Amino acid sequence: MSPEFRRESLAALAATTEPGQELDLLIVGGGVVGTGAALDAVTRGLKVGIVEMNDWASGTSSRSSKLIHGGLRYLEMLDFGLVTEALQERGLLIQRIAPHLVRPVPFLYPLTRRFVERPYVGAGILLYDTLGMTSGNSRGVPMHKHLSKRATLRAAPSLKDDAMIGSIRYYDAQVDDARLVADLVRTAASYGAYAANSVRVVDFLREGERVVGARVHNQLDGGEFEIRAKQVVNATGVWTDETQAMVTDRGQLKVRASKGIHLVVPRDRFQSTVGLILRTEKSVLFVIPWGRHWIIGTTDTDWKLDKAHPAASAADIDYILDHVNKVLKRPLTREDVEGVYAGLRPLLAGENDSTAKLSREHVVAHPVPGLVVVAGGKYTTYRIMAKDAVDEAVRGLDERVPSSCTETIPLLGAVGYKAAWNRRHRTSEETGVHVARLEHLLHRYGSQTDEVLALIAQDPSLAEPLPGADDYLRAEVVYAVTHEGALHVNDVLTRRTRISIEAWDRGVAAAPVAAELMAPLLGWSDEHRQEEVDFYLARVEAERASQEQLDDVSADQVRLSAPDLPGAV
Repeated sequence: MSPEFRRESLAALAATTEPGQELDLLIVGGGVVGTGAALDAVTRGLKVGIVEMNDWASGTSSRSSKLIHGGLRYLEMLDFGLVTEALQERGLLIQRIAPHLVRPVPFLYPLTRRFVERPYVGAGILLYDTLGMTSGNSRGVPMHKHLSKRATLRAAPSLKDDAMIGSIRYYDAQVDDARLVADLVRTAASYGAYAANSVRVVDFLREGERVVGARVHNQLDGGEFEIRAKQVVNATGVWTDETQAMVTDRGQLKVRASKGIHLVVPRDRFQSTVGLILRTEKSVLFVIPWGRHWIIGTTDTDWKLDKAHPAASAADIDYILDHVNKVLKRPLTREDVEGVYAGLRPLLAGENDSTAKLSREHVVAHPVPGLVVVAGGKYTTYRIMAKDAVDEAVRGLDERVPSSCTETIPLLGAVGYKAAWNRRHRTSEETGVHVARLEHLLHRYGSQTDEVLALIAQDPSLAEPLPGADDYLRAEVVYAVTHEGALHVNDVLTRRTRISIEAWDRGVAAAPVAAELMAPLLGWSDEHRQEEVDFYLARVEAERASQEQLDDVSADQVRLSAPDLPGAV
């Protein structure tokens, strides 16, 4: 997905206004559901286009807890169907669809009450493990195990001695959510889908009551054009209400935004070989291993302010620190926090005041002819949501369309990944790239790591790490532009890499170097290159300042003080 590919996609999308050239399906929204729908539709043989107003996964789909899980807490709500479906999808992702990105991760469920809690929780986790096998496929993760207090403290020495009487170790899976979305849209493009980011829908085209396409604005050059399609799928997440309102006020799905924030702290701040799942008075709190870091989250609070840039407040950060410190021998402080990120869950609105209790189920609707809306759901079940949305859309097509086959489609980087992993020591000898560095690349690019290494072979300076972010190579910046559709420094430091939340300076030192590498690939002038850097630095400063504010309203106002770059939301 090079800059040339984007230009070719835009030309092909603009040509759909010519007789006989319309798309079968236009998808609006480049998150995990939208890109999943693009892959689902194009692998059924349909002519597909997808547009995203900002960057791929720039909204909810890059700001999750990075977990692929069934939702253990939904068992208590007796939502067995949702849990079963999610666990089946977890197995598919680990073993077939994205084994390079989705990996098992162990968690401890601490037990605090004698006699009654272990059999109760143990039965729930046994059911959780059992439901994962109902599809007939392997679950892809080990079975759970009961641990004594002594064994628990061996696994997690930094836990307080009196924080538990024992625990149960169980497994879920972890993913780099933004990279999964990038691989979804790239895989869809490899099958023939047209895809363009920084393209915003400004209106839908109508013929009578029927939606027949969209008018879009290219945010890089300011141009507008029309895209014609037989069916349009609206997969815009928390923006669903706004995009639906362009068409109709009848039969609308109502989506409510729930804010969740996460903290990133260095792995050495406390000792543990496993993650943790902790109960709070409102929901659950995860402590998740993340390379050389821990991710700790999340909150679950109603959000009615700016949707593009949800802000984490000091109250949010203190809430998470207070709860995790209840079980740690050495409390974490604000000084231990490397990064903070906030995202919005698109929940189906209900009568309940608590967003924690709103449904994670998804709904597909056809409010007017030609327009399908998909909303709700959870990240893990994106493939089912995409399938259901495309199923609904093809009912409006005149021809017979094959059924979904995405359960059999590996993403780019998946095929050959295990072989590439097995030969990593030999590859290290052949390329001169340290095996630890190679493992990091394989966990990000899978079998396509060879393409990153080819860039280094052409220009050995690209083997150097980015300043302030030793885990990432200069070659990855180049690859993000030439293969992954990155258009801005922010895209690279926030989503193609995770420098914005993993580096102590949040990418300030890396930004000028990234801009210098990107400039010749994207045709930037010196002025534009500096503008990209200035925008990124202003964003970091605004985010840091917003995280010192005491409430959502103040944090939102401070976060919005950073200007938006043309082509970004």
